[in-house]
Amino acid sequence: MLFTDIVGSTELAVSLGDRAWQRLLASHHVAVRRELRRFGGREIDTAGDGFFASFDRPGQAVRAADAIASSVAKLGVSIRAGLHTGEAEGDGEQIGGIAVHIASRVMSAAGPGEVLVSGTLRELVAGSGLDFTDRGLHQLKGVPGEWRLWAMVRDGKVADARSITGVQTSETRSARPSLPLPDKPSIAVLPFANLSGDPEQDYFADGIVEDIITGLSRIKWVFVIARNSSFAYKGKAIDMKVVGHELGVRYVLEGSVRKSLNRVRITAQLVDTATGMQIWADRYDRGLDDIFAVQDELTISVVGVIEPTLRQAEIERARRKRPDSLDAYDLYLRALPFAFTAMPHDADQALALLEKAIESEPDYAAAHAIIAWCHEQRYLRGGLHEDTKQAALRHARKAIALGSDDAAALATAAFVVAVVDSDFETATAAFDRSFALSSSSALALGFSSIVRAWKGDDALAVEHAGRAIRLSPFDSLLYIPYIGLAYAHFAAARFDDAAVAAGRASQSNPQFTMPHALHAAALANLGRHAEAMAEVGRLRELEPDLTVDTAIRSARYVDPATIADLGDALRRAGLPE
Repeated sequence: MLFTDIVGSTELAVSLGDRAWQRLLASHHVAVRRELRRFGGREIDTAGDGFFASFDRPGQAVRAADAIASSVAKLGVSIRAGLHTGEAEGDGEQIGGIAVHIASRVMSAAGPGEVLVSGTLRELVAGSGLDFTDRGLHQLKGVPGEWRLWAMVRDGKVADARSITGVQTSETRSARPSLPLPDKPSIAVLPFANLSGDPEQDYFADGIVEDIITGLSRIKWVFVIARNSSFAYKGKAIDMKVVGHELGVRYVLEGSVRKSLNRVRITAQLVDTATGMQIWADRYDRGLDDIFAVQDELTISVVGVIEPTLRQAEIERARRKRPDSLDAYDLYLRALPFAFTAMPHDADQALALLEKAIESEPDYAAAHAIIAWCHEQRYLRGGLHEDTKQAALRHARKAIALGSDDAAALATAAFVVAVVDSDFETATAAFDRSFALSSSSALALGFSSIVRAWKGDDALAVEHAGRAIRLSPFDSLLYIPYIGLAYAHFAAARFDDAAVAAGRASQSNPQFTMPHALHAAALANLGRHAEAMAEVGRLRELEPDLTVDTAIRSARYVDPATIADLGDALRRAGLPE
Protein backbone atom coordinates (compact mmCIF):
# COMPACT_ATOMS: atom_id res chain seq x y z
CA MET A 1 0.00 0.00 0.00
CA LEU A 2 1.35 3.39 -1.07
CA PHE A 3 0.36 6.85 0.14
CA THR A 4 1.68 10.10 -1.34
CA ASP A 5 0.94 13.77 -0.90
CA ILE A 6 2.42 17.13 -1.89
CA VAL A 7 4.69 18.80 0.67
CA GLY A 8 3.71 22.38 1.53
CA SER A 9 0.58 22.24 -0.63
CA THR A 10 -1.25 24.95 1.31
CA GLU A 11 1.59 27.43 1.02
CA LEU A 12 2.06 26.53 -2.64
CA ALA A 13 -1.63 27.04 -3.40
CA VAL A 14 -1.59 30.42 -1.69
CA SER A 15 1.51 31.60 -3.54
CA LEU A 16 0.27 30.44 -6.96
CA GLY A 17 -3.36 31.48 -6.73
CA ASP A 18 -6.40 29.28 -7.38
CA ARG A 19 -6.16 29.01 -11.16
CA ALA A 20 -2.44 28.22 -11.36
CA TRP A 21 -2.72 25.81 -8.44
CA GLN A 22 -5.53 23.87 -10.12
CA ARG A 23 -3.47 23.57 -13.32
CA LEU A 24 -0.49 22.31 -11.32
CA LEU A 25 -2.66 19.87 -9.40
CA ALA A 26 -4.08 18.46 -12.65
CA SER A 27 -0.56 17.94 -14.03
CA HIS A 28 0.45 16.27 -10.76
CA HIS A 29 -2.48 13.85 -11.00
CA VAL A 30 -1.58 12.96 -14.59
CA ALA A 31 2.04 12.22 -13.59
CA VAL A 32 1.05 10.09 -10.58
CA ARG A 33 -1.49 8.05 -12.53
CA ARG A 34 0.98 7.50 -15.38
CA GLU A 35 3.53 5.95 -13.00
CA LEU A 36 0.88 3.89 -11.21
CA ARG A 37 -0.14 2.33 -14.53
CA ARG A 38 3.48 1.74 -15.49
CA PHE A 39 4.23 -0.20 -12.32
CA GLY A 40 0.93 -2.07 -12.00
CA GLY A 41 -0.59 -0.03 -9.20
CA ARG A 42 -4.31 0.33 -8.52
CA GLU A 43 -5.59 3.75 -7.53
CA ILE A 44 -7.79 3.26 -4.47
CA ASP A 45 -8.51 6.84 -3.48
CA THR A 46 -7.60 10.44 -4.27
CA ALA A 47 -8.21 13.30 -1.83
CA GLY A 48 -6.97 16.77 -2.76
CA ASP A 49 -3.27 16.35 -3.54
CA GLY A 50 -2.93 12.88 -1.96
CA PHE A 51 -3.06 9.41 -3.54
CA PHE A 52 -3.64 5.96 -2.07
CA ALA A 53 -2.75 2.97 -4.24
CA SER A 54 -2.20 -0.77 -3.80
CA PHE A 55 0.18 -3.18 -5.53
CA ASP A 56 0.51 -6.97 -5.80
CA ARG A 57 4.31 -6.80 -5.82
CA PRO A 58 6.12 -4.80 -3.11
CA GLY A 59 9.20 -4.09 -5.24
CA GLN A 60 7.04 -2.50 -7.92
CA ALA A 61 5.33 -0.36 -5.26
CA VAL A 62 8.66 1.08 -4.09
CA ARG A 63 9.82 1.73 -7.65
CA ALA A 64 6.50 3.41 -8.43
CA ALA A 65 6.92 5.74 -5.44
CA ASP A 66 10.43 6.64 -6.61
CA ALA A 67 9.20 7.26 -10.17
CA ILE A 68 6.33 9.43 -8.92
CA ALA A 69 8.71 11.57 -6.85
CA SER A 70 10.97 12.07 -9.88
CA SER A 71 8.09 12.85 -12.25
CA VAL A 72 6.37 15.43 -10.09
CA ALA A 73 9.71 17.08 -9.25
CA LYS A 74 9.85 18.18 -12.90
CA LEU A 75 6.64 20.11 -12.26
CA GLY A 76 8.24 22.01 -9.37
CA VAL A 77 6.51 19.89 -6.74
CA SER A 78 7.92 17.82 -3.88
CA ILE A 79 6.00 14.83 -2.53
CA ARG A 80 6.42 12.53 0.42
CA ALA A 81 5.63 8.81 0.09
CA GLY A 82 5.04 6.01 2.58
CA LEU A 83 4.63 2.27 2.03
CA HIS A 84 3.61 -0.70 4.13
CA THR A 85 2.37 -4.21 3.44
CA GLY A 86 -0.22 -6.39 5.16
CA GLU A 87 -3.75 -7.68 5.07
CA ALA A 88 -6.47 -5.24 4.10
CA GLU A 89 -10.23 -5.40 4.22
CA GLY A 90 -12.54 -4.40 1.37
CA ASP A 91 -13.78 -5.24 -2.08
CA GLY A 92 -10.69 -4.30 -4.09
CA GLU A 93 -11.96 -0.84 -4.95
CA GLN A 94 -12.20 0.47 -1.41
CA ILE A 95 -9.97 -1.12 1.22
CA GLY A 96 -9.16 -0.36 4.83
CA GLY A 97 -7.82 -1.83 8.05
CA ILE A 98 -4.86 -1.35 10.34
CA ALA A 99 -2.30 -2.01 7.58
CA VAL A 100 -3.75 0.84 5.53
CA HIS A 101 -3.61 3.12 8.59
CA ILE A 102 0.04 2.20 9.17
CA ALA A 103 0.94 2.97 5.54
CA SER A 104 -0.64 6.40 5.89
CA ARG A 105 1.29 7.10 9.10
CA VAL A 106 4.56 6.00 7.47
CA MET A 107 3.96 8.64 4.80
CA SER A 108 3.33 11.29 7.49
CA ALA A 109 6.79 10.57 8.91
CA ALA A 110 8.53 11.14 5.55
CA GLY A 111 10.37 14.34 4.73
CA PRO A 112 10.15 16.29 1.44
CA GLY A 113 11.03 14.04 -1.51
CA GLU A 114 11.49 11.04 0.77
CA VAL A 115 10.20 7.51 0.14
CA LEU A 116 9.79 5.74 3.50
CA VAL A 117 8.93 2.07 3.96
CA SER A 118 8.13 -0.06 6.99
CA GLY A 119 10.52 -2.74 8.18
CA THR A 120 8.05 -5.41 7.04
CA LEU A 121 8.10 -4.16 3.46
CA ARG A 122 11.87 -3.76 3.44
CA GLU A 123 12.29 -7.42 4.36
CA LEU A 124 10.00 -8.48 1.50
CA VAL A 125 12.13 -6.70 -1.13
CA ALA A 126 15.47 -8.05 0.11
CA GLY A 127 17.62 -9.08 -2.88
CA SER A 128 15.63 -6.91 -5.31
CA GLY A 129 18.44 -4.39 -5.81
CA LEU A 130 16.59 -1.71 -3.85
CA ASP A 131 18.69 -0.02 -1.19
CA PHE A 132 17.54 1.66 2.03
CA THR A 133 18.98 3.65 4.90
CA ASP A 134 17.82 3.29 8.50
CA ARG A 135 15.61 6.18 9.65
CA GLY A 136 15.37 4.89 13.23
CA LEU A 137 12.41 4.13 15.48
CA HIS A 138 9.21 6.16 15.16
CA GLN A 139 6.01 6.39 17.17
CA LEU A 140 3.22 6.33 14.58
CA LYS A 141 0.10 8.17 15.69
CA GLY A 142 -2.64 5.77 16.66
CA VAL A 143 -0.38 2.70 16.27
CA PRO A 144 0.97 0.89 19.37
CA GLY A 145 4.71 0.48 19.87
CA GLU A 146 7.66 1.89 17.95
CA TRP A 147 8.26 1.22 14.26
CA ARG A 148 11.60 1.19 12.50
CA LEU A 149 11.37 3.00 9.17
CA TRP A 150 13.69 2.93 6.16
CA ALA A 151 14.27 5.53 3.43
CA MET A 152 14.90 4.46 -0.15
CA VAL A 153 18.39 5.21 -1.46
CA ARG A 154 19.05 5.98 -5.14
CA ASP A 155 22.53 6.36 -6.64
CA GLY A 156 24.03 6.43 -3.18
CA LYS A 157 21.67 9.21 -2.00
CA VAL A 158 18.36 9.18 -0.22
CA ALA A 159 15.66 9.60 -2.87
CA ASP A 160 14.53 13.21 -3.04
CA ALA A 161 12.94 15.72 -5.40
CA ARG A 162 15.72 17.65 -7.11
CA SER A 163 15.77 21.06 -8.76
CA ILE A 164 12.46 22.16 -7.28
CA THR A 165 11.57 25.79 -7.77
CA GLY A 166 9.48 27.74 -5.33
CA VAL A 167 9.41 25.07 -2.59
CA GLN A 168 12.00 24.76 0.16
CA THR A 169 12.82 21.02 0.26
CA SER A 170 15.47 18.79 1.78
CA GLU A 171 17.63 19.41 -1.32
CA THR A 172 17.44 23.21 -1.18
CA ARG A 173 17.93 23.07 2.55
CA SER A 174 21.62 22.38 2.00
CA ALA A 175 21.98 25.91 0.69
CA ARG A 176 21.42 27.16 4.24
CA PRO A 177 23.18 25.58 7.23
CA SER A 178 21.07 24.06 9.98
CA LEU A 179 21.15 25.92 13.29
CA PRO A 180 21.07 24.18 16.68
CA LEU A 181 18.04 24.61 18.92
CA PRO A 182 18.55 27.05 21.81
CA ASP A 183 18.17 25.90 25.41
CA LYS A 184 14.61 27.23 25.71
CA PRO A 185 11.47 27.08 23.54
CA SER A 186 12.12 28.82 20.24
CA ILE A 187 9.65 30.19 17.72
CA ALA A 188 9.63 31.93 14.36
CA VAL A 189 6.61 33.95 13.25
CA LEU A 190 6.41 33.75 9.48
CA PRO A 191 4.82 36.49 7.35
CA PHE A 192 1.07 36.00 7.21
CA ALA A 193 -0.30 35.44 3.71
CA ASN A 194 -2.41 38.31 2.39
CA LEU A 195 -5.52 36.65 0.94
CA SER A 196 -7.36 39.91 0.33
CA GLY A 197 -6.47 40.12 -3.35
CA ASP A 198 -5.19 43.62 -2.67
CA PRO A 199 -1.40 44.11 -2.43
CA GLU A 200 -2.08 47.33 -0.53
CA GLN A 201 -3.20 45.21 2.42
CA ASP A 202 0.27 43.70 2.84
CA TYR A 203 1.04 46.46 5.34
CA PHE A 204 -1.79 45.31 7.59
CA ALA A 205 -0.73 41.61 7.50
CA ASP A 206 2.93 42.56 8.09
CA GLY A 207 1.95 44.87 10.94
CA ILE A 208 0.09 42.06 12.69
CA VAL A 209 3.14 39.77 12.41
CA GLU A 210 5.57 42.44 13.60
CA ASP A 211 3.41 43.14 16.65
CA ILE A 212 3.14 39.41 17.44
CA ILE A 213 6.94 39.09 17.24
CA THR A 214 7.29 42.05 19.61
CA GLY A 215 4.71 40.62 22.01
CA LEU A 216 6.30 37.16 22.08
CA SER A 217 9.73 38.72 22.59
CA ARG A 218 8.52 40.04 25.94
CA ILE A 219 8.02 36.49 27.23
CA LYS A 220 11.34 35.88 28.97
CA TRP A 221 11.41 32.10 28.59
CA VAL A 222 10.75 32.10 24.81
CA PHE A 223 13.47 32.56 22.16
CA VAL A 224 11.95 34.52 19.26
CA ILE A 225 13.52 34.87 15.81
CA ALA A 226 13.90 38.49 14.70
CA ARG A 227 11.68 39.96 12.00
CA ASN A 228 14.42 40.24 9.35
CA SER A 229 15.10 36.51 9.48
CA SER A 230 11.50 35.30 9.49
CA PHE A 231 10.45 37.74 6.74
CA ALA A 232 13.07 36.18 4.43
CA TYR A 233 10.41 33.50 3.78
CA LYS A 234 7.78 35.96 2.59
CA GLY A 235 6.07 34.87 -0.63
CA LYS A 236 7.69 31.42 -0.60
CA ALA A 237 6.06 28.03 -0.26
CA ILE A 238 8.01 26.31 2.48
CA ASP A 239 8.15 23.17 4.57
CA MET A 240 7.95 23.69 8.33
CA LYS A 241 10.63 21.12 9.09
CA VAL A 242 13.00 22.99 6.77
CA VAL A 243 12.27 26.30 8.52
CA GLY A 244 12.96 24.61 11.84
CA HIS A 245 16.37 23.45 10.63
CA GLU A 246 17.33 26.71 8.96
CA LEU A 247 16.28 29.03 11.79
CA GLY A 248 17.00 26.67 14.68
CA VAL A 249 13.46 26.83 16.11
CA ARG A 250 11.19 24.22 17.61
CA TYR A 251 7.94 26.02 16.73
CA VAL A 252 6.65 28.08 13.81
CA LEU A 253 3.60 30.34 13.80
CA GLU A 254 2.04 30.95 10.40
CA GLY A 255 -1.23 32.39 9.25
CA SER A 256 -3.22 34.42 6.78
CA VAL A 257 -5.15 37.68 6.66
CA ARG A 258 -8.25 38.22 4.55
CA LYS A 259 -9.72 41.73 4.52
CA SER A 260 -13.04 42.36 2.83
CA LEU A 261 -15.00 45.60 3.00
CA ASN A 262 -15.13 46.49 6.70
CA ARG A 263 -14.25 43.04 8.09
CA VAL A 264 -11.00 41.17 8.60
CA ARG A 265 -10.43 37.47 9.19
CA ILE A 266 -7.11 36.21 10.56
CA THR A 267 -6.20 32.54 10.84
CA ALA A 268 -3.14 31.31 12.69
CA GLN A 269 -1.59 27.95 13.46
CA LEU A 270 1.31 26.85 15.62
CA VAL A 271 3.39 23.97 14.22
CA ASP A 272 5.98 21.73 15.87
CA THR A 273 8.83 21.73 13.35
CA ALA A 274 10.22 18.40 14.59
CA THR A 275 7.07 16.53 13.63
CA GLY A 276 5.30 18.97 11.30
CA MET A 277 2.19 18.55 13.45
CA GLN A 278 -0.18 21.39 14.27
CA ILE A 279 -0.49 21.95 18.03
CA TRP A 280 -2.83 24.96 17.99
CA ALA A 281 -4.96 26.83 15.46
CA ASP A 282 -7.63 29.51 15.65
CA ARG A 283 -9.55 32.05 13.60
CA TYR A 284 -10.34 35.64 14.49
CA ASP A 285 -13.08 37.73 12.83
CA ARG A 286 -13.25 41.44 13.56
CA GLY A 287 -14.87 44.61 12.26
CA LEU A 288 -12.52 47.37 11.09
CA ASP A 289 -14.02 50.48 12.67
CA ASP A 290 -10.56 51.34 14.03
CA ILE A 291 -7.87 49.40 12.18
CA PHE A 292 -5.12 50.11 14.72
CA ALA A 293 -7.30 49.11 17.66
CA VAL A 294 -8.16 45.87 15.85
CA GLN A 295 -4.47 45.25 15.15
CA ASP A 296 -3.66 45.69 18.86
CA GLU A 297 -6.54 43.45 19.95
CA LEU A 298 -5.62 40.66 17.54
CA THR A 299 -1.97 40.81 18.57
CA ILE A 300 -2.80 40.54 22.27
CA SER A 301 -5.23 37.68 21.57
CA VAL A 302 -2.69 35.65 19.60
CA VAL A 303 0.22 36.29 21.98
CA GLY A 304 -1.97 35.55 24.99
CA VAL A 305 -2.98 32.11 23.76
CA ILE A 306 0.47 31.20 22.40
CA GLU A 307 2.15 31.48 25.82
CA PRO A 308 0.16 28.72 27.61
CA THR A 309 0.12 26.60 24.44
CA LEU A 310 3.92 26.71 24.24
CA ARG A 311 4.16 26.04 27.95
CA GLN A 312 2.02 22.90 27.68
CA ALA A 313 3.91 21.70 24.60
CA GLU A 314 7.20 22.17 26.45
CA ILE A 315 5.88 20.29 29.49
CA GLU A 316 4.94 17.35 27.26
CA ARG A 317 8.37 17.45 25.61
CA ALA A 318 10.13 17.40 28.99
CA ARG A 319 8.03 14.43 30.08
CA ARG A 320 9.35 12.43 27.13
CA LYS A 321 13.01 13.08 27.96
CA ARG A 322 15.12 10.48 29.73
CA PRO A 323 15.55 11.20 33.49
CA ASP A 324 19.34 11.21 33.11
CA SER A 325 19.23 13.94 30.46
CA LEU A 326 17.22 16.57 32.35
CA ASP A 327 18.67 20.06 32.78
CA ALA A 328 17.36 22.87 35.02
CA TYR A 329 14.74 23.93 32.47
CA ASP A 330 13.45 20.36 32.04
CA LEU A 331 13.19 19.93 35.82
CA TYR A 332 11.26 23.21 36.03
CA LEU A 333 8.86 22.04 33.32
CA ARG A 334 8.30 18.67 34.99
CA ALA A 335 7.48 20.44 38.25
CA LEU A 336 4.82 22.76 36.80
CA PRO A 337 1.89 20.29 36.60
CA PHE A 338 2.35 19.51 40.31
CA ALA A 339 2.57 23.19 41.25
CA PHE A 340 -0.48 24.05 39.15
CA THR A 341 -2.90 21.99 41.29
CA ALA A 342 -2.31 24.51 44.12
CA MET A 343 -2.50 21.72 46.72
CA PRO A 344 0.22 21.00 49.32
CA HIS A 345 0.73 17.27 48.62
CA ASP A 346 1.46 18.03 44.96
CA ALA A 347 3.59 21.02 45.94
CA ASP A 348 5.95 18.64 47.75
CA GLN A 349 6.55 16.74 44.50
CA ALA A 350 7.13 19.97 42.60
CA LEU A 351 9.62 21.22 45.19
CA ALA A 352 11.75 18.08 44.88
CA LEU A 353 12.25 18.84 41.18
CA LEU A 354 12.60 22.60 41.56
CA GLU A 355 15.27 22.36 44.24
CA LYS A 356 17.37 20.29 41.82
CA ALA A 357 16.80 22.97 39.15
CA ILE A 358 18.19 25.81 41.27
CA GLU A 359 21.09 23.66 42.44
CA SER A 360 22.39 23.70 38.87
CA GLU A 361 21.11 27.21 38.09
CA PRO A 362 20.92 29.30 41.31
CA ASP A 363 19.68 32.49 39.61
CA TYR A 364 16.72 30.87 37.81
CA ALA A 365 14.01 33.46 38.54
CA ALA A 366 11.10 31.42 37.18
CA ALA A 367 12.06 28.42 39.31
CA HIS A 368 12.35 30.58 42.45
CA ALA A 369 8.87 32.01 41.73
CA ILE A 370 7.27 28.56 41.49
CA ILE A 371 9.17 27.39 44.60
CA ALA A 372 7.68 30.40 46.43
CA TRP A 373 4.20 29.50 45.18
CA CYS A 374 4.61 25.88 46.34
CA HIS A 375 5.69 27.01 49.82
CA GLU A 376 2.68 29.34 49.91
CA GLN A 377 0.40 26.35 49.21
CA ARG A 378 2.12 24.35 51.98
CA TYR A 379 1.87 27.28 54.39
CA LEU A 380 -1.84 28.06 54.03
CA ARG A 381 -3.06 24.46 53.84
CA GLY A 382 -0.26 22.69 55.66
CA GLY A 383 -0.33 24.03 59.19
CA LEU A 384 0.68 27.71 58.92
CA HIS A 385 4.28 26.94 59.91
CA GLU A 386 6.51 30.00 60.19
CA ASP A 387 9.50 28.34 58.48
CA THR A 388 7.33 27.57 55.45
CA LYS A 389 6.13 31.17 55.32
CA GLN A 390 9.69 32.47 55.45
CA ALA A 391 10.76 30.06 52.69
CA ALA A 392 7.91 31.35 50.51
CA LEU A 393 8.93 34.97 51.12
CA ARG A 394 12.64 34.29 50.60
CA HIS A 395 12.14 32.70 47.19
CA ALA A 396 9.47 35.24 46.17
CA ARG A 397 11.77 38.17 46.91
CA LYS A 398 14.60 36.44 45.08
CA ALA A 399 12.35 35.94 42.05
CA ILE A 400 11.45 39.64 42.09
CA ALA A 401 15.10 40.62 42.35
CA LEU A 402 16.23 38.25 39.59
CA GLY A 403 13.18 38.45 37.32
CA SER A 404 13.34 42.04 36.16
CA ASP A 405 12.57 40.89 32.61
CA ASP A 406 10.31 37.91 33.37
CA ALA A 407 6.63 38.91 33.55
CA ALA A 408 5.37 35.53 34.77
CA ALA A 409 8.01 35.23 37.52
CA LEU A 410 7.24 38.74 38.77
CA ALA A 411 3.48 38.09 38.85
CA THR A 412 3.80 34.73 40.63
CA ALA A 413 6.13 36.21 43.25
CA ALA A 414 3.81 39.21 43.67
CA PHE A 415 0.91 36.89 44.43
CA VAL A 416 2.94 34.95 47.02
CA VAL A 417 4.06 38.13 48.82
CA ALA A 418 0.44 39.30 49.01
CA VAL A 419 -0.81 35.94 50.33
CA VAL A 420 1.73 35.06 52.98
CA ASP A 421 2.70 38.55 54.19
CA SER A 422 -0.22 40.80 53.14
CA ASP A 423 2.41 43.04 51.55
CA PHE A 424 0.16 44.59 48.94
CA GLU A 425 2.54 47.46 48.23
CA THR A 426 5.35 45.15 47.08
CA ALA A 427 2.86 42.94 45.26
CA THR A 428 1.26 45.83 43.35
CA ALA A 429 4.66 47.20 42.32
CA ALA A 430 5.72 43.76 41.02
CA PHE A 431 2.44 43.39 39.11
CA ASP A 432 2.96 46.81 37.52
CA ARG A 433 6.46 45.76 36.40
CA SER A 434 5.02 42.51 35.03
CA PHE A 435 2.38 44.32 32.97
CA ALA A 436 4.98 46.78 31.68
CA LEU A 437 6.87 43.79 30.27
CA SER A 438 3.83 41.98 28.85
CA SER A 439 0.22 43.09 28.78
CA SER A 440 -0.90 39.71 27.43
CA SER A 441 0.14 37.34 30.25
CA ALA A 442 -3.01 35.51 31.34
CA LEU A 443 -1.14 34.17 34.37
CA ALA A 444 -0.20 37.68 35.55
CA LEU A 445 -3.72 38.98 34.98
CA GLY A 446 -5.22 36.05 36.86
CA PHE A 447 -3.01 36.46 39.93
CA SER A 448 -3.57 40.22 39.83
CA SER A 449 -7.35 39.75 39.80
CA ILE A 450 -7.19 37.83 43.10
CA VAL A 451 -5.00 40.40 44.83
CA ARG A 452 -7.07 43.34 43.53
CA ALA A 453 -10.23 41.64 44.83
CA TRP A 454 -8.68 41.27 48.29
CA LYS A 455 -7.72 44.96 48.29
CA GLY A 456 -11.30 45.96 47.49
CA ASP A 457 -10.62 47.00 43.88
CA ASP A 458 -13.42 44.74 42.64
CA ALA A 459 -13.89 46.60 39.32
CA LEU A 460 -10.21 46.22 38.41
CA ALA A 461 -10.26 42.61 39.65
CA VAL A 462 -13.18 41.78 37.35
CA GLU A 463 -11.46 43.54 34.44
CA HIS A 464 -8.18 41.66 34.90
CA ALA A 465 -9.94 38.32 35.34
CA GLY A 466 -12.08 38.89 32.25
CA ARG A 467 -9.03 39.75 30.15
CA ALA A 468 -7.19 36.63 31.36
CA ILE A 469 -10.14 34.38 30.49
CA ARG A 470 -10.58 35.99 27.09
CA LEU A 471 -6.87 35.73 26.28
CA SER A 472 -6.48 32.08 27.22
CA PRO A 473 -9.85 30.30 27.43
CA PHE A 474 -8.34 26.78 27.38
CA ASP A 475 -5.41 27.34 29.74
CA SER A 476 -4.88 24.72 32.45
CA LEU A 477 -4.56 27.69 34.88
CA LEU A 478 -7.97 29.08 33.99
CA TYR A 479 -9.11 28.50 37.56
CA ILE A 480 -6.92 31.41 38.76
CA PRO A 481 -8.85 34.27 37.09
CA TYR A 482 -12.15 32.55 37.91
CA ILE A 483 -11.13 32.56 41.59
CA GLY A 484 -10.35 36.26 41.20
CA LEU A 485 -13.85 36.77 39.82
CA ALA A 486 -15.40 34.78 42.67
CA TYR A 487 -13.51 36.80 45.31
CA ALA A 488 -14.50 40.11 43.68
CA HIS A 489 -18.18 39.20 43.25
CA PHE A 490 -18.44 37.83 46.79
CA ALA A 491 -16.98 41.03 48.28
CA ALA A 492 -19.45 43.10 46.24
CA ALA A 493 -22.38 40.88 47.39
CA ARG A 494 -22.97 39.63 43.84
CA PHE A 495 -23.47 36.09 45.11
CA ASP A 496 -25.05 34.66 41.95
CA ASP A 497 -22.02 35.75 39.94
CA ALA A 498 -19.68 34.54 42.69
CA ALA A 499 -21.28 31.08 42.63
CA VAL A 500 -20.95 30.82 38.86
CA ALA A 501 -17.30 31.93 38.87
CA ALA A 502 -16.37 29.60 41.73
CA GLY A 503 -18.09 26.70 40.00
CA ARG A 504 -16.10 27.32 36.84
CA ALA A 505 -12.89 27.51 38.85
CA SER A 506 -13.69 24.09 40.30
CA GLN A 507 -14.33 22.68 36.84
CA SER A 508 -10.92 23.94 35.73
CA ASN A 509 -9.11 22.55 38.80
CA PRO A 510 -11.34 20.03 40.66
CA GLN A 511 -8.62 19.26 43.25
CA PHE A 512 -8.23 22.82 44.57
CA THR A 513 -10.32 23.42 47.69
CA MET A 514 -10.67 27.23 47.75
CA PRO A 515 -13.09 27.42 44.78
CA HIS A 516 -15.34 24.92 46.60
CA ALA A 517 -15.22 27.07 49.74
CA LEU A 518 -16.17 30.23 47.82
CA HIS A 519 -18.90 28.32 45.98
CA ALA A 520 -20.37 27.00 49.23
CA ALA A 521 -20.28 30.47 50.83
CA ALA A 522 -21.99 32.11 47.85
CA LEU A 523 -24.70 29.44 47.78
CA ALA A 524 -25.29 29.85 51.52
CA ASN A 525 -25.75 33.60 51.10
CA LEU A 526 -28.24 32.89 48.31
CA GLY A 527 -30.28 30.70 50.66
CA ARG A 528 -29.49 27.55 48.65
CA HIS A 529 -28.55 25.58 51.76
CA ALA A 530 -28.79 22.03 50.39
CA GLU A 531 -26.45 22.91 47.50
CA ALA A 532 -24.10 24.73 49.87
CA MET A 533 -23.89 21.71 52.17
CA ALA A 534 -23.23 19.41 49.20
CA GLU A 535 -20.37 21.69 48.15
CA VAL A 536 -18.92 21.55 51.66
CA GLY A 537 -19.12 17.75 51.43
CA ARG A 538 -16.97 17.81 48.30
CA LEU A 539 -14.65 20.25 50.01
CA ARG A 540 -14.18 17.96 53.01
CA GLU A 541 -13.48 14.98 50.76
CA LEU A 542 -10.55 16.87 49.26
CA GLU A 543 -9.28 18.36 52.54
CA PRO A 544 -10.79 16.53 55.55
CA ASP A 545 -9.14 18.77 58.17
CA LEU A 546 -10.33 22.06 56.66
CA THR A 547 -12.22 24.33 59.05
CA VAL A 548 -13.81 27.75 58.85
CA ASP A 549 -10.75 29.23 60.53
CA THR A 550 -8.25 27.75 58.05
CA ALA A 551 -10.49 28.47 55.04
CA ILE A 552 -10.84 32.19 55.74
CA ARG A 553 -7.08 32.48 56.24
CA SER A 554 -6.75 31.82 52.49
CA ALA A 555 -8.92 34.86 51.77
CA ARG A 556 -6.70 37.89 52.33
CA TYR A 557 -9.47 40.47 52.19
CA VAL A 558 -8.33 43.81 53.61
CA ASP A 559 -11.88 44.53 54.78
CA PRO A 560 -12.52 42.50 57.98
CA ALA A 561 -16.28 42.68 57.36
CA THR A 562 -15.90 40.67 54.16
CA ILE A 563 -13.82 38.02 55.95
CA ALA A 564 -16.47 37.85 58.68
CA ASP A 565 -19.20 37.44 56.06
CA LEU A 566 -17.24 34.63 54.37
CA GLY A 567 -16.75 32.83 57.69
CA ASP A 568 -20.42 33.17 58.66
CA ALA A 569 -21.54 31.83 55.25
CA LEU A 570 -19.22 28.82 55.55
CA ARG A 571 -20.60 28.02 59.02
CA ARG A 572 -24.15 28.10 57.65
CA ALA A 573 -23.01 25.82 54.83
CA GLY A 574 -21.89 23.24 57.39
CA LEU A 575 -18.12 23.69 57.56
CA PRO A 576 -16.93 23.02 61.13
CA GLU A 577 -15.44 25.81 63.20
